[in-house]
Amino acid sequence: MIAKRRFAVVDVRDLAHLPGPGTDRAEWSVLTRPEPLLLILDDRPDDATVASAAARLRTMPTVVVLVADPDQVPAALLDAVDLALTDADDPPTPWVRGPAAAIEKAVAAQPRAALALAALLRTSAALPVWEAVVAEASTYGMLLRSRAHLDWLATRVGRSVPVRADGPCVVSTRSDRGLLVELDRPEVHNAVDTALRDQLVDALGVAAADPSIPSVDLRGRGPSFSSGGDLHEFGSVADGATAFAVRLARHPGLAVHGVAERTTVHLHGACIGAGIELAAFAGRVVADPGIEVRLPEVAMGLLPGAGGTASITRRIGRQRCAWLALTGHPIHADAALAWNLIDAIEPRADWPA
Repeated sequence: MIAKRRFAVVDVRDLAHLPGPGTDRAEWSVLTRPEPLLLILDDRPDDATVASAAARLRTMPTVVVLVADPDQVPAALLDAVDLALTDADDPPTPWVRGPAAAIEKAVAAQPRAALALAALLRTSAALPVWEAVVAEASTYGMLLRSRAHLDWLATRVGRSVPVRADGPCVVSTRSDRGLLVELDRPEVHNAVDTALRDQLVDALGVAAADPSIPSVDLRGRGPSFSSGGDLHEFGSVADGATAFAVRLARHPGLAVHGVAERTTVHLHGACIGAGIELAAFAGRVVADPGIEVRLPEVAMGLLPGAGGTASITRRIGRQRCAWLALTGHPIHADAALAWNLIDAIEPRADWPA
């Protein structure tokens, strides 16, 4: 039934007839077989088979991938898998038209981080935003300075630290129209370091404290909105517990969420990691046609840590979020709009001054 390969392959009907859920989790764990589970579905199964298979899949300690024709898959089964892949053109939510080989490669490279991501998304997708961010911060803290993350950090030894420019990293301008907040580290594509994070939280706190401010516009100066977390600071926090506490106290994504109904984020250039995660909390996101969106953290032995498993999931669903986070593959403006990750495409030249 199960072939030893980079995927563990199982038919839905065979899975449904195994002993009850929880009796053999060790067999399916990434500790035993690091490859993801590929679920095969040749035709539409009966309701009893679906119910039994779905109950088992929800507690599988591995990444579960379904490859099928969307028309053949009952909703209860679709809801129980981590990714749903198809060859169909323009598939509906939550399906992705993409190669299973990309998931094979990602999970093989980082099996524990991949499992942590899948388990987190299963758990947090239905939670309120605060609880979802707490769950993400806990999982991120657990992975921080794990063996896989330390191995990734070792590849960065000897890289130079960029020279910090004088002056603020975030510039706020208030007018009758509202509050304009601009990220201002253009020399590093507005990478989010500690200073930028804290200044952004403070700037958005002004709007949170003053409901008379009618609108908030968040932009990035220079060639990109944000290239994500500053890699030169990755691993500088001594322990995961401290990282967890910092995220709950000074979280720019939660700061955006606090004023989401009044906030428009304007994306251009690179929108990587935190650069898309915090943006997705906003009530409205517009993007220049030239954007590139990526979630690279799993390849570092981590997972999105700026709120992305909460914000992005609420826009595009957990299965599509899992695809972006596991593969690290980029998407651009048209796909982001089709998936509802952004709300409109507007050339940067047309944005209000």
